[in-house]
Amino acid sequence: MSRPLVSVVIPNYNYGNSIGLCIDAALQQTYAPLEVIVVDDHSTDDSLQIARRRDVTVLQTPRNSGVAVARNTGAAAARGEILFFVDSDVALRPDAVEKAVDELLAHPEYGAVCGIYEDEPLIRDSIVEECRVLQAYCWRMDSLGTVSFLFSSLTAIPRKVFQEVGPFNPRLRQTEEVDYGQRMSARYQIRVTPHVLGRHDDDDKLLPLLRKLYRRARLRIPLFVQRRRFAKGFETASRSMAAVAAFGAVVTLPLALLGPAWLAVPVVLAGASFTGDLAMYRYVLKRRGWRFLTVFGSVAFATNVAISTGIVVGTVHWLLSGRFRRLYEPQWADAGEQVVGAPRQRPGTAA
Repeated sequence: MSRPLVSVVIPNYNYGNSIGLCIDAALQQTYAPLEVIVVDDHSTDDSLQIARRRDVTVLQTPRNSGVAVARNTGAAAARGEILFFVDSDVALRPDAVEKAVDELLAHPEYGAVCGIYEDEPLIRDSIVEECRVLQAYCWRMDSLGTVSFLFSSLTAIPRKVFQEVGPFNPRLRQTEEVDYGQRMSARYQIRVTPHVLGRHDDDDKLLPLLRKLYRRARLRIPLFVQRRRFAKGFETASRSMAAVAAFGAVVTLPLALLGPAWLAVPVVLAGASFTGDLAMYRYVLKRRGWRFLTVFGSVAFATNVAISTGIVVGTVHWLLSGRFRRLYEPQWADAGEQVVGAPRQRPGTAA
């Protein structure tokens, strides 16, 4: 029995330090038949040259347009019956594609099979990155099963499902996967599995990480309001409350100026924040010990503050801006896609 062709689509923008590892991992998969398509979104580093030195198809977007357009460009050029999207800062395990295909073939009701990041970084740059990778791993392990969002950085989608649901929203640069998951989960199951794995080169500096989490949280508010419920699997009530409690601990800290007794308010809120993700802290303690847990707890608390601040600012933005409230409305599909008719390229060339 012949197996379906899989097209591995790798969007890239300025990931010269990891794209070689990403492409090599895709080429070394145990699964066949397989093609690899790299879509460069007008990088300014040497990542395009690194991709061209490998035996893969290389495309370029007409201009820097964001990861949604890059993924759509790759999907338009792909020949496979299954599209496997993997970001250029992720290196797949050798059996990742094979495991994903097995799941899709065994479960035709699945619209997507999403993998998870391993608990060690692809490139070990800093302790902040080690903390963030462990946090992301724990959050995704808590999300195993059917979810209502999409891990678009590591996911396999049958082409027929992608054509039915439609392309990624090209207007969204930070939350395109949340929007796509919302659209897909209305028709198909989205499955997160621990059998499809990859290592991620995450943010290695705290401030850029916090800015990214803040922006993503803020931009998700219109979708949260629209669906009026927590996302199934990831944005759990306890985790959301942990973020809110962290924010509350920070904003109530000045109460300590009124007297030592008032310090109990931020302390209790900080404790509630840690309690909301207690299983994660237990895992980190077992994995790395008390000394690392102290640093990890500080980074995790800071990420919760950034996320909750984004939620607060996004809520105010939603109340004041009609345009922001319409961010996820479907009119974008009528504006025309930049990727329609994207030419098929020979390996080692660029559009």
